[in-house]
Amino acid sequence: MSNSGKIYGIGVGPGDSDLLTVRAVRVLEKVDIVFAASSTKNKYSHSLEIASEFVRDDCEVVKLGYPMTRDKDVLREAWEENCHIACDMLKGGKTAAFLTLGDPLIYSTFGYMMQTMKMMCPEVEFEVVPGITSYQAAAARSQQVLVESGQNLLLTSGVSDPEKFAKSLDNVDNAVILKAYRNFPELRDKVNEMDKMDVKFYTRLGLDGEAIYLDINEVPEKTNYLSLMLLTAKK
Repeated sequence: MSNSGKIYGIGVGPGDSDLLTVRAVRVLEKVDIVFAASSTKNKYSHSLEIASEFVRDDCEVVKLGYPMTRDKDVLREAWEENCHIACDMLKGGKTAAFLTLGDPLIYSTFGYMMQTMKMMCPEVEFEVVPGITSYQAAAARSQQVLVESGQNLLLTSGVSDPEKFAKSLDNVDNAVILKAYRNFPELRDKVNEMDKMDVKFYTRLGLDGEAIYLDINEVPEKTNYLSLMLLTAKK
């Protein structure tokens, strides 16, 4: 075994534990360590809760705290500190899984973690285990075709400036808006103003408090962090 260690980025899906892939479960059955991102405020980890039944009792579980902020300096400090922890723990050729909601390479903490670790400890090996995204689960739940024939699909974030968001919809057939909680009232107003797509709103899919809204105007002003919107071309 190499002395450099190896880390697997594992997408645990949107909420239901049975949406973990067979590959993800097999990796969890063999790794020495499980890293789970958590908030620095409460140490709770959604991804760990989802995957917990597949984590061995003798596996070391480490929660890595990340502040809920957009301050780049604060975030960079947290990434570097957590990377130091991970690099030290992987010494001696240990293997670890880094759990992340949805897919590891789509709006994920793991993406930042991997890029930082590759600079700080380039000897560590990485492997990414793809996961089912929240918007795939949302589409499946409502039997909504995401894209077909010659259509295109936009994947964007609700954190974007509302004007930029509206402009991005000008030439698309269908769209997925992740992180729809941040600027929801502004996003809702822009979508209503454009009136070119049917809209569905989903929150906490597969978790307690799950809700699906077919009318965007019925969604509460303050929405949960785990929220998304599906916009599809009107028939």
